[in-house]
Amino acid sequence: MFNSLWIAKTGMEAQQMQLDVISNNLANSSTNGFKRAHAVFEDLMYQNLRQAGSSTSEQSQLPTGLQVGLGVRTVATSRSFVQGSLQQSGNKLDVAIQGNGFFQITMPDGTLNYTRDGAFQVNSQGQIVTSNGLPVANGITVPANATNVNISADGNVTANIPGNVNPQPIGTISLASFINPAGLEPRGQNLFAETAASGQANTGTPGANGLGQLMQGFLETSNVNVVQELVTMIQTQRAYEMNSKAIQTSDQMLQKLGQL
Repeated sequence: MFNSLWIAKTGMEAQQMQLDVISNNLANSSTNGFKRAHAVFEDLMYQNLRQAGSSTSEQSQLPTGLQVGLGVRTVATSRSFVQGSLQQSGNKLDVAIQGNGFFQITMPDGTLNYTRDGAFQVNSQGQIVTSNGLPVANGITVPANATNVNISADGNVTANIPGNVNPQPIGTISLASFINPAGLEPRGQNLFAETAASGQANTGTPGANGLGQLMQGFLETSNVNVVQELVTMIQTQRAYEMNSKAIQTSDQMLQKLGQL
């Protein structure tokens, strides 16, 4: 009886975690390059009251055992890196990755973080930076007198400069890939950090070695399916209600027991 109270409690905690993850997905449904997550659960250890296969006599064995589970717990939040829709923005510095890979961003301490958000801008020094002012790796600087910036599908960045007939190269954008992108650590600001689970970054030219190509003037939108999230939220609510009902039922049964 008391086990049922504890088991239902773990179920309510798990569904609350599920709702937290769903809420974060919905909150970021308009975030550039956001990748939806979902909670992963596992059952807890079991009370083994009768071991399956144990002998009941000299010539017979139990075909099944008697195990009572002790509930559930959340063990991970798995992130889906399915490609989001590409939306044309008209901004020359907006870049989307069509396919696999991440942009490399240089952090203030010199380390690299990674993102799918290609909404780039130019700071006061002419550097191509993120919306938070963090520079794109390789230090691409746009000349002050440049009239146009072009970013090719393979990451070559050129600028039209008065007095030069041909566009002048000003840098390259390389991409990074991971053997296990789900192992990346989300840091906020649309950034991910490398971990032991993700493996080391493999950098390369866009369009080569399995990396996606760049599309100038486009942004990758969130891959959150709002309808799917709402359906999952309703399922989560019903599961939470059923677990709370189990607690109420156990309490009522304990009250009956106390009246005997």
